[in-house]
Amino acid sequence: MITERRVMLNDGNTIPFMGHGSWANPDVEAEQVLVKGFIASALKAGYRHIDTALMYKTEKPVGEAIQESGIPREKLYVTTKLPWTRHHRVAESLDESLNNLGMDYVDLYLIHWPQACPEEDGAGWFPKNPDGSIKTTDTVSFLDSWKEMEKLLETGKVRSIGVSNFSIKTLEELLAVARITPAVNQVELHPYINQDELTAYCEKKGIKVMAFAPGGGDPVRQDPVINELAKKYQVTPNQIILAWHVSRSTILIPKSTSAERQIENITLPTLDRKDVEKITKLGRNQRVACGADEFGQILGWSYERLGW
Repeated sequence: MITERRVMLNDGNTIPFMGHGSWANPDVEAEQVLVKGFIASALKAGYRHIDTALMYKTEKPVGEAIQESGIPREKLYVTTKLPWTRHHRVAESLDESLNNLGMDYVDLYLIHWPQACPEEDGAGWFPKNPDGSIKTTDTVSFLDSWKEMEKLLETGKVRSIGVSNFSIKTLEELLAVARITPAVNQVELHPYINQDELTAYCEKKGIKVMAFAPGGGDPVRQDPVINELAKKYQVTPNQIILAWHVSRSTILIPKSTSAERQIENITLPTLDRKDVEKITKLGRNQRVACGADEFGQILGWSYERLGW
């Protein structure tokens, strides 16, 4: 079963190859109330890696679903993330996540984004400048945060540490001062943005790439090439896309609120090499999950600063 397959990380720990996401819009109650149920059904289907984040506001229902599943904690793998407004409070933020999850440790703790934003009363996750753009701060950087992340390994509260949404540019900045190399870099990755150059760089540095938004949303699922292959293999377009990831040995965290689709997502065909190449050629550096705002920025940083 694909959910039982594990991958070795550079720190000697292993991570399940296939996980399940828990994203829900933190400002939409109708989405938040579904989380516990779809995480419970994912666990029942066989998923053993659950990805969450403090910013998602889903840690509590994730923790409840895990506790009620009866599955021993050591059989599970939990990833959560340091928010961009908490770069100055790494240890405290982790403790908050652990309290939400009802756990003593997480298996993987990630810096959610390289940019740091100030934590301001009433501003939530998105502090604003007078012109409406997202406010960032230079009083702390991801280099400072990483030093604090490294210290967490000594506490036993995390097993592995890594980053998310880092490019070759930001990884090179980090690795120039890091004592410990990130175990994982979680990024948007699907046929429209295959991240081949970044993946090759990470492999060279011993960093495993993990794909979020692996299905690519409607733009990718509706692509003629994907649909042609879905007919050929008699599966759904989403199964074709996930099978492509598997053929490339990319750790992935699909997410579905449907128990039926959760099972579909781990019931995948084996693609012919030529079909894998056909999908890879769809790459066009097109993001569907994380695009620039009206200021041409993502959380206050330009694509150039992000290294995208």
